Amino acid sequence: MTTIDILSRRSVRKYTTDPVGDDQIRIALEAAMAAPSARHCDPWHFIVVKEQAGRDALADALPYGQMLRGAAAGIIVCGDITAAHRGELSYLLQDVSAAIENLLLALDLQGLGAVWLGIHPNDDRIAAVKAAFNLPDNIIPVSAIALGYPDEFPEARTRYDETKVHHGTW
Repeated sequence: MTTIDILSRRSVRKYTTDPVGDDQIRIALEAAMAAPSARHCDPWHFIVVKEQAGRDALADALPYGQMLRGAAAGIIVCGDITAAHRGELSYLLQDVSAAIENLLLALDLQGLGAVWLGIHPNDDRIAAVKAAFNLPDNIIPVSAIALGYPDEFPEARTRYDETKVHHGTW
């Protein structure tokens, strides 16, 4: 049995002080926007937060996002409910989640570390991020990504579980 490189992508919460270039973030955002979306609606929006004050504000809004303070950047991944297929939250969340996974993979392929931090469906987190970053009413912050050059290297692993695979029927 061989492994594939995708298994080496892990959540990284500790970063060096090295800055991440705008070109690296752009490459990751291009990958994010290459994700599939229902009816090609592409409801996603991204707020790139590199300034310390912005990263601190984001960390203040997210109880499990304290690593943002030491990250090179943060990205708030949002969805526009008016752009989502049929205006439905379920489609927005599926589309934005696909974009987030592409974003994480693109960061990893560039040698960067990142971690996915949940915002939605926590009303307090949504409200705090909306207020801190002036989001319009139709924009829903779904998650934040802390990123930077890794200062920890979690071992590659698989979470494959044969008991969760069903063939033909349950």
